[in-house]
Amino acid sequence: MSKMAVAGDIRDVDFAEALGERYLSYALSTITARSLPDVRDGLKPVHRRLLYAMRELKLDPRSGFKKCARVVGDVIGKFHPHGDVAVYDALVRLAQGFAQRYPLVEGQGNFGNIDGDNAAAYRYTESRLTEVAEALLAAIDQDAVDFRPTYDGENSEPAVLPARFPNLLANGASGIAVGMATSIPPHNAGELCDALLHLVRHKRCSLAELVERVPGPDFPTGGVLIEAADAVRQAYETGRGSFRLRARWEAQKHGHGLYRVIVTEIPYQVPKSRLIEKIAALLEERKLPLLADVRDESTDVVRIVLEPKSRNVDPAVLMESLFRASELETRVPLNMNVLDAAGVPRVMGLKEALQAFLDHRRAVLQRVTRFRLAEIARRSEILKGQMIVYLNLDEVIRIIREHDDAKERMMKRWRLSEVQVEAILNMRLRSLRRLEEIEIKKELKSLGAEEEELEGLLEDEKRQWKAIAAELEDIRKAFAAGPLGKRRTEIGAAPAEIVVPVEALVEREPVTVLCSAKGWIRVVKGQNLVLADVKYKEGDEERFVVPASTTDKLLIFATNGRFYTLPVDKLPGGRGHGEPLRLMIDLANEHDVAAILPYAGGAKLLLASSDGRGFIALADEVLGQTRAGKVVMTPGTGAQARICVPAEGDAVVVVGSNRKLLIFPLAELPEMARGRGVILQRYHTGELSDAKVFTRDEGLSWKSGERTRTEPDIRAWIGLRASSGRIAPTGFPKNNRFG
Repeated sequence: MSKMAVAGDIRDVDFAEALGERYLSYALSTITARSLPDVRDGLKPVHRRLLYAMRELKLDPRSGFKKCARVVGDVIGKFHPHGDVAVYDALVRLAQGFAQRYPLVEGQGNFGNIDGDNAAAYRYTESRLTEVAEALLAAIDQDAVDFRPTYDGENSEPAVLPARFPNLLANGASGIAVGMATSIPPHNAGELCDALLHLVRHKRCSLAELVERVPGPDFPTGGVLIEAADAVRQAYETGRGSFRLRARWEAQKHGHGLYRVIVTEIPYQVPKSRLIEKIAALLEERKLPLLADVRDESTDVVRIVLEPKSRNVDPAVLMESLFRASELETRVPLNMNVLDAAGVPRVMGLKEALQAFLDHRRAVLQRVTRFRLAEIARRSEILKGQMIVYLNLDEVIRIIREHDDAKERMMKRWRLSEVQVEAILNMRLRSLRRLEEIEIKKELKSLGAEEEELEGLLEDEKRQWKAIAAELEDIRKAFAAGPLGKRRTEIGAAPAEIVVPVEALVEREPVTVLCSAKGWIRVVKGQNLVLADVKYKEGDEERFVVPASTTDKLLIFATNGRFYTLPVDKLPGGRGHGEPLRLMIDLANEHDVAAILPYAGGAKLLLASSDGRGFIALADEVLGQTRAGKVVMTPGTGAQARICVPAEGDAVVVVGSNRKLLIFPLAELPEMARGRGVILQRYHTGELSDAKVFTRDEGLSWKSGERTRTEPDIRAWIGLRASSGRIAPTGFPKNNRFG
């Protein structure tokens, strides 16, 4: 045997092309056969096969339960060539009342819980279909949908279910395919039926009219939907968006002004145990200082108890801090990416998805009608053949008794079809009564009237839509009433902005911010530090020591005139040497930090540059929100921003490198949002060394070593702004600094 015969047909194929073809085949299989639901029945293939297999096992709502192992075995043996774990997980989800808005499977045994615990193994659990699933399968044996061969060709399975129930939007769907995903939250079936009925009666209705009837998702776990109405409408229009969902809570009051918050509903698909663990962890990390304790007192009903740290804390502020920090508030995405009737994946809006369901129902109605007409034709044919027996009873009996070829003789004698003759030959003797002849005539008349009615239905589009509307009314009556149909998720207004104090997110503690000469910054606990004990990197030294608290914002004033803002609680701790400040802000190498001080709302700041110019700035207007900071001072050519100190007092004192000192009223300085400022002190040679604001009646103070000295008589140094001043008082520091 030759090598060629052994190897078979070998062809040269470009590797990239071959890889692309195979990956495309895999991607299409994942998209169409695993991950995306069909817009008509809202099911993925595994769910459709599960429901059909359970129907074949006669597990309808009125029958007994059967082991889930039997169901899973039938599904993977006949329809779904995948692992039993994946199939059982899909079955469990269809039975979970906290995962499915309208469960398609009724489970008996442990099917998991809202805490996130897994279901028992399939050998311990039992299941059967629900009435909702029965509505999805209705008329499947009446040629309502196409069937296709199963993976092994031995059986057939439905390509889609007839779906009298609007399952896609009612139960939602989620899945990740190759290059695309779907996420459809569940909705209220009664509201969907209202919208579908409106669309049947008003084909050109606007999206706003449909959104009036479907105001938002309806989750099985309840909660409060707080998305703005405009955002909801836009999401339904494009098929993409998200919905903001919060837990439902109430403040339970006790005596003496005490209260506690009771959470009764949590957001969809948030495991309760994980939620409580996260809140407890935040408590341990001291990130929820308004909260004292969290307890889970749930039974089969959710009840989470939140104890506030103080009765003076407003419950709304407490909950706002929890909404921001935990999964008590979530965003549920909407990405209505589905397979259309042709099997093509695309994103649909609300109106398009509803219309696709209606079109499917019309196609099913037409197919079921044609199936019934075919049944009527077959039955009428048989009945007409049987009438021959009653009109020629003796002759029929004679032919049957005397001839072996009675079938052919009767077909030739009375021009009967093979079906009619077979029915005659299979008739029982007890049927040969006069009364039976009357019954046949009645049935023929009834079938004729039904046939006329059905043919009229097929020819009249308006009658078809009327029939579909009647179906929707029946679905609404069946599933929109009672505990199952009642809306569970409250449609709330978008919440007013609640200002949560920083203390609600960070516990207030006194700290000291240390920044070295080389720009390494850190925070150490407490404010009574022994600075001699503070260690710095080799070759580095102390520069800025700023008392603050963990809830403060730090204002950093650089020589380029920009302000940078950093939260103190985000700064590195004091165990090491800290981190370089330049990693946290965009400060060029040619510039340096001029001043660091804690932000105080409503405060005023004196800003001054090395060329002796300055002005007053409001602290509220210098906050920088980005790494790039905010330009406030624009120093002149060759000058640098140098001074940033609180403007608390009524007089300004400045001192130059020439040791001349000048005092003038604070009122002479303008308040500016940005600029160079006015001249504070004029120099023939030299530049500004230091400046500060003080109260005249208290005298001028400065630090001299560890002591503070005060000059009570300052009249000699009071002068006009922009003058040169006089030599500083005796004992003024040689470094020309006030402290």
